[in-house]
Amino acid sequence: MRTFLLTLLVCMTSAVAVADDKAAKERAEIQKIEKETLAKLYSVQPSAKGAIEGAAGYAVFSNFGMKILVAGSGTGKGVAVDKTGKRTYMKMGELQAGIGIGVKKFRVIFVFDSPDKLDAFVNQGWEFGGQTTAAATTGDKGSAMQGGLSVSPGVWMYQLTDKGLAAEATVKGTKYWKDEDLNKN
Repeated sequence: MRTFLLTLLVCMTSAVAVADDKAAKERAEIQKIEKETLAKLYSVQPSAKGAIEGAAGYAVFSNFGMKILVAGSGTGKGVAVDKTGKRTYMKMGELQAGIGIGVKKFRVIFVFDSPDKLDAFVNQGWEFGGQTTAAATTGDKGSAMQGGLSVSPGVWMYQLTDKGLAAEATVKGTKYWKDEDLNKN
């Protein structure tokens, strides 16, 4: 019986270590995507660097979506980072309806003007619904958010494709939420 309990304890400890290692690798992968995405954004839209540095925080997501005939879906992962550098790892999912066919891989960067906007995004999640499409605007930000799309007051979004900065970005039927597995300490 003692041998059985010892074996069980070793197996459980090993399973926890494997899960921790998997989470660490996934966090490292997301950080690599974040770094690459920001570098690409800054190369195609240099003013974005100052906007992000002056913001309360930002979030970077890598998304992959497919649409076949009348239905489509997408998934992704990313990280939200506040002004202090605190990271919150997140997931996203998307559903869409309408006629179409295709596969799309893209990156999204959100920029938050205030800590409250970032906090709401991280802790309450976000869901965009229906036919919501972000509209390009400069508002009161002037050239600081040039190339960014206002998705709500105080929240800006950049969308990158393989060809550079997207002229229009849709966020319909998209939900963002914390990844509980990656945020465990």
